[in-house]
Amino acid sequence: MTDINRVTLSRALSPKNLLDKTHKLFEFGNQWAEVFGQPEQFGAWIIYGNEKNGKTWFALLLAKHLAQFQQVLYVSAEEGTGAAFCQAVGRAGITDKTSNILFLEYESIDELRVRLSRRQAAKVVFIDNVTIYADELKNGVFRKLLHDFPSVLFVFLAHEERNEPTTATGKLIKKLAKIIVRVQGLAANVGGRCKGGNLIIDEERAALFHGQNILQQ
Repeated sequence: MTDINRVTLSRALSPKNLLDKTHKLFEFGNQWAEVFGQPEQFGAWIIYGNEKNGKTWFALLLAKHLAQFQQVLYVSAEEGTGAAFCQAVGRAGITDKTSNILFLEYESIDELRVRLSRRQAAKVVFIDNVTIYADELKNGVFRKLLHDFPSVLFVFLAHEERNEPTTATGKLIKKLAKIIVRVQGLAANVGGRCKGGNLIIDEERAALFHGQNILQQ
């Protein structure tokens, strides 16, 4: 039984304290700002969609953009770092001159925690994807990961089934994610705690899938 006399409570904030708080934001520009606004640099985002619809391509485009602000680690746990993934990296415009981004094949959540505890650790981590880590992230591990690394942004990728992320873990991440991206037919629909809207990954193929109107949105 908890001794209530030994419980330390967090300090409640007055309206002035609350409004005086400073926040670390990504200062996005151009089309990124039009859709994402200026999002906070921590928490969880999710990118989900069916296979072969541009999910990894979009994630790599986003990783490249985020690398302008913070060190990015992209964990390619499902696909690895073989030829197909390297081709996707190239499509996203990431070259040998691109800085501030590192790639990694699968490692356990425990190993990832050790990596993130080091000095100069990445502040943005892409986990591709949730299916591989579903068992490791259940039973409160996902929430604890966010709690233990409060200054890190975790971007999770997930497959889709019936318009929702697959696995119970994927669905939980979506519920708690600050930004939710559904990729369909080479277009990314962005929602959650942001302005929201569409970002086109490939104009020609997106128009074939959605029709020309998608290019006007």
